[in-house]
Amino acid sequence: MLHFAPSERLLAYAIAGLAGFVDASGFLAADRFFVSFMSGNTTRLGVELAGGGRAALVAGLLLAGFVLGVAAGAVMAEKVASRRKTAVLAASGALLLLAAAGQALGSTAAFLGFAVIAMGAINNVFRRDGQVALGVTYMTGALVRMGEGLAGWLTGSVHGRKGALPSFILWSSLAAGACGGALLFSSLPLLAPWAAGLWALALVVCAWRMEQGPA
Repeated sequence: MLHFAPSERLLAYAIAGLAGFVDASGFLAADRFFVSFMSGNTTRLGVELAGGGRAALVAGLLLAGFVLGVAAGAVMAEKVASRRKTAVLAASGALLLLAAAGQALGSTAAFLGFAVIAMGAINNVFRRDGQVALGVTYMTGALVRMGEGLAGWLTGSVHGRKGALPSFILWSSLAAGACGGALLFSSLPLLAPWAAGLWALALVVCAWRMEQGPA
């Protein structure tokens, strides 16, 4: 996070919040499956395979969809490098709106399918040297940085503390988004997916203005 400009950090926090919002909605809509937290789906896959549960297929398809989304987003990002953030967010926003339409039509499968591809693709907003530079839908790295910061504080290492605060804010953004998504889905389940799509489209405008650069 330290290598990103302040405006990019703010965008990353907003995307992480969106990811938490979408993941909470998917979790509540689809029998405790995730659309951005693939470690959880991997554990669910293992548990269901061990128990012979049919839900293993759902977990496997979600994992495949996420990987497909990352791949599609990466291809798009490389082809329009100068407008990468705008293009990836626009595609993710469109997929989230399709997910919302699927939910409105009573198809949880369509909601999960479009949402998980969107969450995979959106990780390509921040790329460097042909690779994802910052995962915005999963927080293991951020938690590791926070742990390193705690160790740095205990040992008096300034270097160890670097990046801990931005990582904490990134994690907090996802947690806050998840809380908001759960609250909205619990009260207005059909509105929550549309809110996520509109959130993504608002970020498209922010990214476009960021990539415009000085007039």
